[in-house]
Amino acid sequence: MKILAIETSCDETAAAVVADGRGVLSSIVASQVKDHEVYGGVVPEIASRKHVEMIVQVVQTALKKADLSFGDLDAIAVTHAPGLIGSLLVGVNFAKGAAFANDLPLVAVHHLRSHIAANYLTHKDLTPPFLCLIVSGGHSHIVEVLDYTKLKVIGKTKDDAAGEVFDKVARARGLPYPGGVHVDKIAENGDPQAFLLPRPSVKGSLYDFSFSGLKTAAVNLIHNAHQKGEMIKIEDLCASLRHAIVDCLTSKFLAAAKDNNYKKLAISGGVSANSHLREHLKSECEKNSLKLYMPQLSLCGDNAAMVGSQGYYEYIAGKRASLDLNASATMSIEE
Repeated sequence: MKILAIETSCDETAAAVVADGRGVLSSIVASQVKDHEVYGGVVPEIASRKHVEMIVQVVQTALKKADLSFGDLDAIAVTHAPGLIGSLLVGVNFAKGAAFANDLPLVAVHHLRSHIAANYLTHKDLTPPFLCLIVSGGHSHIVEVLDYTKLKVIGKTKDDAAGEVFDKVARARGLPYPGGVHVDKIAENGDPQAFLLPRPSVKGSLYDFSFSGLKTAAVNLIHNAHQKGEMIKIEDLCASLRHAIVDCLTSKFLAAAKDNNYKKLAISGGVSANSHLREHLKSECEKNSLKLYMPQLSLCGDNAAMVGSQGYYEYIAGKRASLDLNASATMSIEE
């Protein structure tokens, strides 16, 4: 079964063709990093306009690379939630038009479910049930993947997401956008114990995260040093920040795995590309005889291949979207 998938939830215009949920026939991503870099973050209006400019070209390229036409497809899958509403609408409306014009079934796909599915493309042997840590610029979740389309959230951030902390602290220190990538690279040459940053917790919530206090502490550290005319060694700051975030993520994730008897774990989302997170989790899982699955680096960020993978399983489960499908800025992964 061949599915054309479309992803426009934030600042990447992406299209891919995926076979049977596991094989990537093509994957095209048009990044907008250069367009938003000058602003230090994603500007929603600019993002949606760039999607309009790129969507036709990206889809045509994906089909050409897969050596297919619309007539060879079995369905079209599209990210419809959550994300930037203007960006989502570009992909959703294009997908609806293409599905109608070519008499193809339309499948609506949740963005976070897609991130989990990136692991299905990397690991052909991975099947539910398993426990997944989703970490990105806008989300930090611990999710029980009971089946391909049945999920249960047992932990999530109560305020900021892990990726947001990386980006905002990086911007406060004057690092280019996207900040998380630069923090990770610079941290390799720093001392993770140089600054004692907090590990916030949520009272009464064993597996929930809270990153706002950590973000505030790191930003205040930067501002206070600037006001005093002092220099902070950027390598040490990045290493300490990275270590604190990874410590928060892994401790809760591993506790959730132990308490809920999961021996099979996975990570996904943009922050799953973080080198320290990958290394630390791998080491801890080996110590505790846990099997860890991680998506290949090219599938950690937003892409359409993961949408095609999850779209296949949504299709197999009998889910179809009508032509009145709308986008949604927020939506639970359980819906």
